[in-house]
Amino acid sequence: MRQLVFSPRWMLWHVLTLGAMATCGWLAAWQWQRAGSAMGSALNVGYGLQWPVFAVFFGVMWWRMLRMEAAKLQEGEADVAGEAPAPAGGGSAPVVAGQARSAGLRSAEPRPRAASDAPSPFGPRPASVLPRVAAEDDPELAEYNQMLAHLAARDSTD
Repeated sequence: MRQLVFSPRWMLWHVLTLGAMATCGWLAAWQWQRAGSAMGSALNVGYGLQWPVFAVFFGVMWWRMLRMEAAKLQEGEADVAGEAPAPAGGGSAPVVAGQARSAGLRSAEPRPRAASDAPSPFGPRPASVLPRVAAEDDPELAEYNQMLAHLAARDSTD
C-alpha cells in the first residue's frame, strides 16, 4: 500500500485533490464574506454551504479511487501467490472448498465479474454492435462507413 500511495502518479492525485479541496474551502469562505456584505444575499449563503460539500466529494472520490487501486493490487498479488506448482506425482490433489482459502489456492468456481472488469464504454465498440447501413438507405453514410473500414484495415496492416 505504501508503494501505491507514494508512487509519482498518486502523488499527483494527492496534490490535485488537496488543491481542489483547498480551492473549495477558499470559495466557501469567500461566499460567506459576500453574504455578510451589503451586496450579499441568500444565494451567497447557499453557495457558502455548497462549496464544502464539493470539497467533501473530492475527498471521498480520492479515497474510493485509492481503495479501488489498492484492491486491484492486492488481487493481482493474490493471483500470483495463489498459483501453486503442480504436485510431483502428476495428479492433482483434491481441494475442499474450505481449504482453498486457507491454502492460498484459487477455487475452481468462476469468480463473478466486477464492474471494473467490464470493457470501458469509451473504447472502440466491436463491429457486431455497430449498425449496418445499406447503400439504399443512406448512400452518403454507407460510403463514409466504407471509407472508415478501409482506413481501419490499412492502419491494422501497418
